[in-house]
Amino acid sequence: MKKLKVIVSGGGTGGHIFPAIAIANALKLNDDSIDILFVGAKGKMEMEKVPNSGYRIVGLPIIGFQRKLTDKRNFIFPFKLFYSLIKSLFIVLKFKPNIVVGTGGYASGPLLFVASKMGIPSLIQEQNSYPGITNKLLSKITNKICVAYPGMEKFFPKEKILFSGNPIRQDLQDISKLKEEAFGHFKFDNKKTTILVVGGSLGALTINKTMEKFAKNFPSGYSVVVANRNVFL
Repeated sequence: MKKLKVIVSGGGTGGHIFPAIAIANALKLNDDSIDILFVGAKGKMEMEKVPNSGYRIVGLPIIGFQRKLTDKRNFIFPFKLFYSLIKSLFIVLKFKPNIVVGTGGYASGPLLFVASKMGIPSLIQEQNSYPGITNKLLSKITNKICVAYPGMEKFFPKEKILFSGNPIRQDLQDISKLKEEAFGHFKFDNKKTTILVVGGSLGALTINKTMEKFAKNFPSGYSVVVANRNVFL
């Protein structure tokens, strides 16, 4: 029996990378013989995070299209896209995946496009209530779309949608053992109530700055962690 081969593609931000790693981990937990290859964008954080999680990754030279049309990077975008499509073709021909999974970000675009056109089963996993442009475009050619929020038929073909929820990393399933370590790391008093505020993507900076300002007015019985910045009260 041939072992299953899976390509997981996506990246650019942790919101795309960590669900991709969680999917890979779940697949390996179910069947350790599954061969998994990641495809990301060169120079982006997935090129570090994925190998650190024990998986192989191949980088594409793809870049994102800038909203400001006069941005100089848009002039090289077509060439980067074409090269990424050619490289994706060679990746698929060499690895011969049984299925391709995309988690969003422009890195997944060329790979899933090529795989879908070659008749390889593909799906995208959308973590957000408002999908990015890559997943919107890919939804027209992929077989299935896994979503975490209701009402996503506004963006995707209804017949393709699977309400699966978001993939969660195994190390977040049981955090009770990490509580003591966390209190020691942040030098918090475990008798106080601890509040963690996390923001993602474009809204993260606004959330961080707002909470840092308001955290100073919290009662003395609270400890506050604002994303990657610590505020002790």
